[in-house]
Order: sequence, then structure tokens, then C-alpha cells
Amino acid sequence: MAKTGSWPERGVVVAEGGGATAVWGECKGSGAKPYLAAVHLDGPQGPGYKCSCPSRKIPCKHVLALLSLWSQEAVDEREDRPEWVATWLSGRAARAERAATGTVAAPADPKKAAATLKAREDAVTAGIEELRVWLHDQVDTGLAEVPRLGYRHWDRMAKRLVDAKAPGAASLVTRLPQRGGDEHWPDRLLERLGMLHLLVDGYLAREGADERTLAVLRSRVGISTRTEEILGSGERVRDTWRVLGYRDALTPDGMRSRRTWLHGIDTDRPALSLTFARPDQTPDSPFRAGTEVEGELVFHPDGRRAVKAGSMTERPAARPAGGTVDQALDAHARALADDPWLEGWPVVVADAVPAQDGGWYVADAGGSALPLDTGSLWRFLAITGGRPTTVAAEWSPKTGLSLMTLWDDDGKAIAL
Repeated sequence: MAKTGSWPERGVVVAEGGGATAVWGECKGSGAKPYLAAVHLDGPQGPGYKCSCPSRKIPCKHVLALLSLWSQEAVDEREDRPEWVATWLSGRAARAERAATGTVAAPADPKKAAATLKAREDAVTAGIEELRVWLHDQVDTGLAEVPRLGYRHWDRMAKRLVDAKAPGAASLVTRLPQRGGDEHWPDRLLERLGMLHLLVDGYLAREGADERTLAVLRSRVGISTRTEEILGSGERVRDTWRVLGYRDALTPDGMRSRRTWLHGIDTDRPALSLTFARPDQTPDSPFRAGTEVEGELVFHPDGRRAVKAGSMTERPAARPAGGTVDQALDAHARALADDPWLEGWPVVVADAVPAQDGGWYVADAGGSALPLDTGSLWRFLAITGGRPTTVAAEWSPKTGLSLMTLWDDDGKAIAL
């Protein structure tokens, strides 16, 4: 990657008084178009990075390779620079000036935004069409050869989807299971191939979908919406939002993510706050478990993810009422009807106790139970001593019930 041959176009932007201001380059990728990478070395808000690759790693491998070449003096000063470099640098300068003066950014040009989205969808469509052919090939070939296939078999298709600007679909391909000693691997593989096929069919037939379904399909293939756009045009909902808890995880590309779940007391509406950080950092926590915040949330088009709009009033929250295991499963089923690729769903179970029957479970007062993700099992047992309590958790049939928060005998929230 850090080879001059991989960067046919590269250069250093020099300030009027001398000294490097930015370094940029165009890296050959596996696709027809190169990856565009740049580093703002002395920006007013500190160094900044840009790359057209879909990786969420900050900085990505292309940026690091470019910096490596620059440190080896393999990138020369150039007076000329591509338009994309000039546009990016001027945009950073404008944002820094707005931040210093407290001014608000002008709304995006609707026509330009629509044209940009159309170009992105055209690229994604080509990748999804190729994925459909590939899926048919997997079924036609059969599963007998799968145990002998290496990771390259799956990675080749994933990389093609990345080049087609469909990182969400690429992530689903990389999660296709290997055999790995699991006797149920054929069932798991067929299930995930089926979910991919559903995404392909749904996305290619998106013209007839309603706005919410279209937003879900775009999100699942990897077409994201910037926070600035959400704040400018998203659905605003004012309520008192109870913070149920959060879960930390690693993304397929090595980033750390934090999924914080909230519930509107008046609107009875769930909301997901999603933040990311580098592998060596902790994601931001805009909300604290066991509290409630009063104010506005702005929802993404999928109606699930949300960001806060302005300041919010925070105060301690009372213990939530909770429900039964059956009610939790009903809520999850309704959510799956809107988004079949859902990773998890927030549930609150009242009078929950740990139970063991060949594995660990969380049971309600009626005896219905859900399998427990044992990551927080010992804290659960130590805090409750096996006594009934109210728990907030994220439920997934694949991983089980992942506890986020429980309330002790005094009604105090304890984040797990």
C-alpha cells in the first residue's frame, strides 16, 4: 500500500509562508476508480483526514500509507491540486470559521443532494446485481464444498461490494459462517444467504417501497445519511426519553461502537443512539443509563436511529414498569416486520430472575424465559442474589438476551 507505484498522483500543498499544509494522493484500488485520500496537517481544528474508501477506521489504511510516503519524502510539493482537494480544504476552513463565529451552515441544495444520492444508488445497484448472480451461484454449486472454501471466497465478493459503495452488504457477506466445528453450519449459512437474498430483492424492487422501507434498505446496503443532513431535515420528536442502557461492540472493520437505547415515555417510541470510536478509544456517551432526558430527538429516515437536537434536561429516572417475556417477543416481532435485518431490540422485563436449565436464562414471573448472553451473568447474580428485579436488555435470537441495566431493591439503576 505504501508504495509509490500505488499512488500515481500525489502531492503536498504548501502554505504561502512555507511548510506543508496538506498531503493528498490517488491510490489504485481493485475497482476502476482510485481511492482519494488527503490529510490536512495544520487545520484550525487539528489534523483532519479524508478518504473515499468505505472503511470506518480513522485514519484508514490509505491515509496511513499516504502519510508513510510523505514521511519518506516520497511525495513532492505541487502547485496544482485536483478540484476535490481544493473543495475539501476550503470546506474545512469554512466549517472552522462557522464554529468560531457561531453561524449555522446553509442548507444543502436539494437538487445537488438528489443528484448525489442518485449517483450513489446507481453504483450500489450495479454491485447488488452482481451480488444476486453470486448468490445464485452459491445455491447452484451447493454446500458440499463450503467447508473447503477459505476466507478469500467470501472476501472477493465483499471487496466488489465495497468498490460498489455498498459496505453494508459487504459486511453481511463477510459474516457468512465458516464450518469451524459447528455441526449446524449448513443451517446458519442458508439462513444468512437467505437474508442476503431478501436484501437484494428488496433493494432492486425499492421503487415501489414506502419511505420508511426505502430508508431501511438504503441503510442496510450501506448508504448512510450525514448527521448534518438529519438535523436539517429529519423527523423531530419531543418527549421525555428514558435511557435504558447501552451495549459496546466491535464492528467488522475493527471500530468500537456503542448502541444506546432510549424509550419515549409519552410517545412509547424506542430510539437508538449510535456512536463510534477508534479501537483504542471509548465511544462518546451522549446519554447516561438510568436517567431520563427531556427534549427533542431527530430521527433518521429509518425511524429508529436518532440524534439529539440541542440541549436536553437530564434527571434521575424511576424504575421502568417492564413487561413479560411474551410482550418482549411481540415487540421484537413487530420491529422485524419493519426491518428483517435487525441486529437487536430493546426489552424491559419485570420480576426477572436468573434460571439454569442446561444453560443460563432470564425468566419472568410467569415462568417464560429467554436465553441469556452470559457476558454479565456473574454481576447479575452478585447484585440480585437471585431475587426478582427489573432488567433492560437488548434481545437478539442469535446472541440471546444481553443485559444493559438492572434496578436494585432501592430502585437504583446499575449499568452492566
